[in-house]
Amino acid sequence: MGRALKFNIFRYNPQDPESVPHMETFTLEETERMTLFIALTRIREEQDPSLQFDFCCRAGICGSCAMVINGRPGLACKTLTKDLPDEITLLPLPVFKLIGDLSVDTGTWFRAMNEKVGSWIHTSKTFDPSQEEERMDNALAEEIYELERCVECGCCVASCGTANMRDEFMGAVAMNRIARFMLDPRDERDTDDFFEIIGTDEGIFGCMGLLACEDVCPKNLPLQDQLGILRRKMGWNALKNIFKSKKA
Repeated sequence: MGRALKFNIFRYNPQDPESVPHMETFTLEETERMTLFIALTRIREEQDPSLQFDFCCRAGICGSCAMVINGRPGLACKTLTKDLPDEITLLPLPVFKLIGDLSVDTGTWFRAMNEKVGSWIHTSKTFDPSQEEERMDNALAEEIYELERCVECGCCVASCGTANMRDEFMGAVAMNRIARFMLDPRDERDTDDFFEIIGTDEGIFGCMGLLACEDVCPKNLPLQDQLGILRRKMGWNALKNIFKSKKA
């Protein structure tokens, strides 16, 4: 017999005028290698088919199953119940629009953020599928790939103190995206273009330095490192522009 687990799950359907936010308790016997995704699936199949939560890949790649697990944002598919106490409280991610129960709309937020930072390679070159792919140094490619591993789960945004207080704050994920494209030699934007996007209180100067984003990132991305690097680069870029203007 496995442990008897008690799940306190947030329930609310914004589409139902009679629904009110409340916590509902479910009990389940723990099985070997059980994840929160498995537990939630069993609860939905065996106890309450109306329970809403998101999932897709079940491998920590899509980021769909992010939720607040005992007060800490994380991925349900990667969280083993054996690492949690007998009583588990599950809440939807804050900041994002609630769809129902544990399901939130992260897509709208991330689309707006990606459009704001221009999260694609800006180039004047025309793509020709008959030509060889543009070559890149392996070390640089690996550095870019490290920042490209973000699965847009929303954990960093949900744990961010500034994002929870200010709707316009772009979050650590936006800084990570900018850092990624600043490294990419194929992107033809100037350094000033990047800092015009994030060099404000909505960007790098809005961060309070609580480090929660990096603490909860399921991919262990160096989010705070990138923020520090961007701040230093912006400082040097400002000095460079001052010297240029004085010479002119």
